[in-house]
Amino acid sequence: MSNMHNHPQDPQQSPRSDGSLNRNLSLSIALNALIVVVEIVGGILSGSLSLLSDAMHNVSDVAALSLALVARILGRRPPSLKHTYGLGRLEVLAALANSATLLVVSALICREAIIRLFHPEPVQGGLMFVVAMIGLLANLASMLLLKGHAHSDLNMRGAFLHLMQDMLSSVVVVLAAVFSRWRFGPYLDPAASILVILLILRSSWGLLRDTTRILLEGTPPGVDLEALQQDIQRRFAVRDLHHVHVWELSSGYRLLTAHVRLAEMPLYEAETLLKKIREHLAHAWSVGHATLEPEINGCASGALIHSPSLAHEEHDEH
Repeated sequence: MSNMHNHPQDPQQSPRSDGSLNRNLSLSIALNALIVVVEIVGGILSGSLSLLSDAMHNVSDVAALSLALVARILGRRPPSLKHTYGLGRLEVLAALANSATLLVVSALICREAIIRLFHPEPVQGGLMFVVAMIGLLANLASMLLLKGHAHSDLNMRGAFLHLMQDMLSSVVVVLAAVFSRWRFGPYLDPAASILVILLILRSSWGLLRDTTRILLEGTPPGVDLEALQQDIQRRFAVRDLHHVHVWELSSGYRLLTAHVRLAEMPLYEAETLLKKIREHLAHAWSVGHATLEPEINGCASGALIHSPSLAHEEHDEH
C-alpha cells in the first residue's frame, strides 16, 4: 500500500492556475517559434547541420506545446450528454502523440549524427555560437515557464520533455561551436548528440508506456488490488468485495467499480455504509470516482477481478 497516501492533483484546477499555465504555454510557443526562425537562418548562413537539426527539434516543440494548450482547453470542458466524463482524456492522447514524436525525431537525429561522425563538415563557429546561445537561452526561459507544471499531468510532462530535449541539444550545439576549431571538434557534436538522444529516449519511452497504460485502462502503479480488497473488508461490515476494477481517466484521476456483498440491512443503512466506503477510497486510495454495486446473495463468481469471458459463459449456462 505504498501509494495509499499519494493524493493526485484534482483534474479540475482553479481558474487562476489554469489561466497561468495557459499563458505560460502561449509564451513558450512564441519563444520556440522565434528559435525556429533564428536557427534556420543561422544554420544556412553558418553551414551548421546541428543548428538546422536543433531547429527541427523546435518545430516539434511548437507542435507539442500547441497540442498541449489545445488539449488543456478542451480537456477542461464540463461533462456533456455525449461525453459524460468530459474531454480530460484528450490530454492523455496529446501526451501519447508527444512521446511518439519524441521517439521518431530522436531516431532521425541519431541517424544524422552517425552520418556526421563519418563525414564531418567545417562550420562558422562564431555565428554558430551566437545563434546556439540564443536558442539555449530561449529554451531555458521556456523550461522555467513550465517547470512548476511539469508533473501536473502526462500532457505537460510530454511538453516539458520536448523542451528538455531541445535545451540539451542547444547545449551540445554551443559546445560544438566552442570547440569547432579544435582538431577533433567536428566529431564532438554528433557524439554528444547521440548520448543526449539516448537519455531522452529513456524518458520518452517511459511516457509512452504510461500513456498506453492509461488508454488500455490498466491498474495505476502503486495500487495493489488484493490489498485494497482486504482493507475494505477489514474496515467495514461487508462480507466481500469483488469484481474490482481500478483505472485512470486521465493522469492521476482514478476511477473504481466493484461489487460489495452486504449483510441484510435496511436500505438507508446500506447507503450510509457505501458512502463511508467511497469516502475511505477517496482518502486512502486516491479514487476520484467510485461506483459500488451492493449485493446480498452475491454473484455466481466472487473473484477479485471480473472476467467478461466468464460472464458470457455463465450467461450461456443460464
